[in-house]
Amino acid sequence: MPARPAPLDLLLLPTWLVPVEPAGVVLRGHGLGVSEGRIAWLGPREQAPAAVEVRELPGCLLTPGLVNAHGHAAMTLFRGLADDLPLMTWLEQHIWPAEARWVDEAFVRDGTDLAIAEQLKGGISCFSDMYFYPQAACERIHASGIRAQVAAPIIDFPIPGAATADHALSQAVELFDAYREHPRLSIAFGPHAPYTVGDESLEKVCMLANQLDAPVQMHVHETAVEVQQALAEHQERPLARLARLGLLGPRLQAVHMTQINDDDLALLVEYNASVVHCPESNLKLASGFCPVERLWQAGVNVAVGTDGAASNNDLDLLGETRTAALLAKAVAGSATALNAHQALRMATLNGARALGLAEHIGSLEVGKAADITAFDLSGLAQQPLYCPVSQLIYASSRDCVRHVWVEGRALLEERQLRTLDEPALLARAQAWDERIGGAGSL
Repeated sequence: MPARPAPLDLLLLPTWLVPVEPAGVVLRGHGLGVSEGRIAWLGPREQAPAAVEVRELPGCLLTPGLVNAHGHAAMTLFRGLADDLPLMTWLEQHIWPAEARWVDEAFVRDGTDLAIAEQLKGGISCFSDMYFYPQAACERIHASGIRAQVAAPIIDFPIPGAATADHALSQAVELFDAYREHPRLSIAFGPHAPYTVGDESLEKVCMLANQLDAPVQMHVHETAVEVQQALAEHQERPLARLARLGLLGPRLQAVHMTQINDDDLALLVEYNASVVHCPESNLKLASGFCPVERLWQAGVNVAVGTDGAASNNDLDLLGETRTAALLAKAVAGSATALNAHQALRMATLNGARALGLAEHIGSLEVGKAADITAFDLSGLAQQPLYCPVSQLIYASSRDCVRHVWVEGRALLEERQLRTLDEPALLARAQAWDERIGGAGSL
């Protein structure tokens, strides 16, 4: 007699389930089963196998965990420090001096913890981080249970934790080796931007990334001024320069990309690079508009990111995605641009693809990691509920996030953090407020 299969570790029974792949599908009356941290079953609830734990989720929509494809986690501690300023004034006169004065490993640990907590409560199960002292961020990510890509920052002048670009590159390689086998943490190279990293350093990044098969995340074409200065100094647009240096390819995550002409679009398509769209930061800094619909129609993978809380000023990816969807329509001049299902895909599977993680996360498919978010759509603001995905994107806030699982482990349960101490986080954030705010404005 054949042995009976072992029961599932966890069976989730929501009202609706959106797998994201295949596209545009909404399943009602279905469940999802988890075993050993992976999705082991998906089907009609009446066919559900036995499970050790069964969770009924009435009124909830189950989706893949949201993927925040770009941010600077520890900058949560600079939230609201220098608002309503153009990008270079914001950077050169406020943020860079503040970083030189305040950023150390304790700052990064506390700021990263605060960012992780905010993101989990907003339904984010995976995020990309580019900030100083990346080892400290890795330690906090490991402890929290969340999934992340850490892009070790590389700049051609001294930064907190790295005196030279070569020092930063060596740190990145050490981190890559240290976390090569980590189930939830991957390391990328993070050259800051074309205007802060010269050809020699970029060539070294390219060589190392090719050797290690490592991702590269970089701010590219963030403003019109950046492109104009590149043309004046290098006689070529930044994206073309990256192509010439060998950095443009499927491992490149080009962040912002508000300035895209026909040649830029052709390069993105030819080299299969991903674009990470950060609409609210772009809007707040008046950096420009990424032509999302044009990219989407050309077949470019477009993910979405919050950027850092110092320029956004939140890490609310659901809100970011709503902004992205609405802005795409305005920029394209078409109400059909970036529909609700596409917007959700941009915040899940497209983000996973940009980070090189699409085989593991980003959709609810058997065999993938059980990185899952449950949104409660039973509130007044979502009624009547004709289409749960439309109500999620256009009518819901991150306050409707009820649960987040990463590899089947509950990190947020009934809106309560399970691996982070929220009162302690608030106390540490308030202590930084007193230190930085008490020192006077910068």
